[in-house]
Amino acid sequence: MTTRLQPGDPAPDFTLPTDTGETVTLSDLRGRRVIVYFYPAALTPGCTKQACDFSDNLDALKAEGYTVLGISPDQPEKLAKFREKEGLTITLLSDVDKEALLAYGAFGEKKLYGKVVEGVLRSTFVVDPDGKIEVAQYNVKATGHVAKLRRDLGLDAA
Repeated sequence: MTTRLQPGDPAPDFTLPTDTGETVTLSDLRGRRVIVYFYPAALTPGCTKQACDFSDNLDALKAEGYTVLGISPDQPEKLAKFREKEGLTITLLSDVDKEALLAYGAFGEKKLYGKVVEGVLRSTFVVDPDGKIEVAQYNVKATGHVAKLRRDLGLDAA
């Protein structure tokens, strides 16, 4: 079983490629609040709903000082198709080697259709300006998650 992060823990740093060929390093975003969310697979119904939800709320989250990073084990090319097909505005990162997924405890055993399998645990983290975990949420629901997160952060519902 992977270790789960708790509020106050240092956020594991990562450098990952985007769907556009750039790279993003978490520690380069110090001084800002960063929402890092992990999802199983681009172009699937639940992940599409969640990514569209974050994109729809991106302007409001940015206005409150948040940067949003969505991470999956998909190849950058698949993420590019995901962005184009769904009109996504959030930053999509590729973690093919699952290093960030494992560091955040967002990969491990889960139940899928009644069977225990290994895979991505849909999880969301808020990293504070000092690089510490402010919020750690595991096994979140794709639908309604952004509204719940906004409430948890004390932001007005969009």
